[in-house]
Amino acid sequence: MGIAAIGIGLLLYAGTAGSGRVPIRQDELTIPAWEALWTKVLERHVDDAGHVDFAGLARDHHDLDRVVAFVAAVDPVSQPQRFPDRSSRLAYYLDAYNALAMDGVVEAGVPASLGGWRKFVFFYLQKFAVGGKRISLYDLENDVLRPMGDERIHFVLNCMVVSCPRLPRTAFTAKALQRQLDDARRAFLAERRNVRVDRQRHEVWLSDIFAFYTRDFLDHAPSLIAYVNRYRTSAIPPGFRVRFYEYDWTVNARARVRRPAV
Repeated sequence: MGIAAIGIGLLLYAGTAGSGRVPIRQDELTIPAWEALWTKVLERHVDDAGHVDFAGLARDHHDLDRVVAFVAAVDPVSQPQRFPDRSSRLAYYLDAYNALAMDGVVEAGVPASLGGWRKFVFFYLQKFAVGGKRISLYDLENDVLRPMGDERIHFVLNCMVVSCPRLPRTAFTAKALQRQLDDARRAFLAERRNVRVDRQRHEVWLSDIFAFYTRDFLDHAPSLIAYVNRYRTSAIPPGFRVRFYEYDWTVNARARVRRPAV
């Protein structure tokens, strides 16, 4: 297959995702009702280890459709009166990102992986409706969420692959957001797949998330080791070499993945 044909195929793939969804009225749900609906989806289709029942979602996605349709109509830009403070805006965008990523995987037919060419399509080319405008997941993260200045978002944003942080089973809310983000950070740093110290080799292995977003973490600490040490009971020596786990882009489908709940 020629490069031109591949390019056309990628554009068609990106352009069809999410098409045909029935719009939702902007006044149909309150923000608390929308959060409750998203929590319902999470509780039904996500287990305690963060694995997603995509097979079940593919069969019954009515509630997820409503969650995503609301995001398409409402956001802090289009409806600022619904989001009176920073916490309400941040909580909404975090929930919206995770819901759109989940929906995107379902719409794509639950591929085995989002690596390779699918990464480019899924995160860069594919556009999702947010508050009446179209935006990619990449731009939602980098142009909307990261500028809000809270590095803890990287412990909760979930693009539905194995190396992402564990997907929570409840929605983020303005009232509980600070506790939720602190809890997520502690849980992330406690997992061996994200932080592993090899004292014999004088090395520390970190999730590739720390490599992707080093700048965000260094805004809050002089080094990655210093940042991690703030939330550990056993300090990592500052002279240890930092290495990064290779990111696993396998889709985090419950039937495929049996990641240990460390």
